[in-house]
Amino acid sequence: MKTILLYISLIACYACSKNSTAQQAGNAAGNYVKGADISWVTQMEASGIKFYDNNGVQQDCFALMKSVGMNAIRLRVWVNPTDGWCNTSDVVAKAIRAKNAGMKILLDFHYSDWWADPGKQNKPASWASQTISQLQASIYNHTQSVLQAMQAQNVLPDWVQVGNEVDNGMLWPDGQASINMPNFASFIQSGYNAVKAINNNIQVIVHVSNGYNNDLFRWIFDGLKANNTNWDIIGMSLYPSVSDWQTKNTQCLNNMNDMVARYGKKVMICEVGMPWDQAQTCKSFISDLIAKNKSLPNNMGIGVFYWEPECYNNWQGYTLGAFDNTGKPTAALDAFK
Repeated sequence: MKTILLYISLIACYACSKNSTAQQAGNAAGNYVKGADISWVTQMEASGIKFYDNNGVQQDCFALMKSVGMNAIRLRVWVNPTDGWCNTSDVVAKAIRAKNAGMKILLDFHYSDWWADPGKQNKPASWASQTISQLQASIYNHTQSVLQAMQAQNVLPDWVQVGNEVDNGMLWPDGQASINMPNFASFIQSGYNAVKAINNNIQVIVHVSNGYNNDLFRWIFDGLKANNTNWDIIGMSLYPSVSDWQTKNTQCLNNMNDMVARYGKKVMICEVGMPWDQAQTCKSFISDLIAKNKSLPNNMGIGVFYWEPECYNNWQGYTLGAFDNTGKPTAALDAFK
């Protein structure tokens, strides 16, 4: 009798363990982030641009993103843009719409009045003559000010990027990493501290372009680590060509695995894109990249964002969107379903 009871007990424990493992896998799948940066949307709408589903029915852009499988929205924020777009009030308005659509939010601080990327990391005009300590304070205060405005509307982000594509630092020349890595590290830390002072649960991302370039990522993150800098997630961009996406995805996977092993940090692909008229290839690229990101050990790959998929008809000269010239989503976005 004792033998039978022991056998039954072992079967029950095995079943319990199996169910627990299955539930963990299900939770991981349910929490996986599939998103889009649609920061241009309010400016496009103000210009009379409309968006349509595949049946030609006009839809709100946020609802349309959700309908194609997205569960998160990325929004860039500039300090004092001359035209007002992507300033604090514009970002808060879009964040409210994202939340109302049931989406999570990734906030992308450029710490500039305009685009910050690998080729330019210009200080905001009002920060131009500041000392290093003043710049650290400005980063902290600007980060807190935007987050407090979002907090007042109950739309705090889930993730915050401290800088955008900081391949060679930010707030040049003072924070140019190749000239002064300690300054750059201190700027990242100021942003990190500001975020955590608002809400410790918000995850802080350091975002670097060319996710296939392991040497670049090791240089940046070794430098930050050497300067005792804190961050939660490693962010990547990946914009391969139609002909080399498979190679770039493989290189990106190798880099992602190295980032996890080397720093013990989660990895998010914060930007992807491909020419809008190569939709089927783009779908294959994104589907493969999502699978590779998900394959990282211990659920350390947490998501992929498409950059400005809603762009069409050569909006602002950008041709890497994922809508056709009638304003409908292309097959590229089927990768997120």
